[in-house]
Amino acid sequence: MKVDLRRLAEAAAFDPDKPLRDAAGDLSDYEVFHNLVLVATYIAPPKVLKGPHGESVILHQTDKSHEEDRFQGKIGLVLKLGPVAFVDDSVAKFGGVIVQPGDWVIYRPSDGHELFIRDRSKSNEGLSCRLIEDTFVRGRVKDPSLIY
Repeated sequence: MKVDLRRLAEAAAFDPDKPLRDAAGDLSDYEVFHNLVLVATYIAPPKVLKGPHGESVILHQTDKSHEEDRFQGKIGLVLKLGPVAFVDDSVAKFGGVIVQPGDWVIYRPSDGHELFIRDRSKSNEGLSCRLIEDTFVRGRVKDPSLIY
């Protein structure tokens, strides 16, 4: 499946969660079970530097760098939660932590199952996502560019 990582990265320069939400589209066809969390993989945007005369210079990443974000990315945008995600039980205690769709969460890439989701109405190329157990979510940040 061909995923346009460059397009996602370039759109993330202005608003990091909008391109992921747009690419995910209508998620009503997807139901997440148990304590799982569906997260869209963050693809870092191009870097913007100041040139010698104060002008903005855009430094685009290589396709290989975008692929590394996909495979080794440690942060994602929460899209959907299973019905018992982040609910205390006899094994897991979350100490009142509440994670909502729209939160940026930190995880270890190998803790999730990668999958690609499509929005039927848009016929997109597919959005790189992971299904992660709630206990494997390590933290939350407001700005995904803070994590590398």
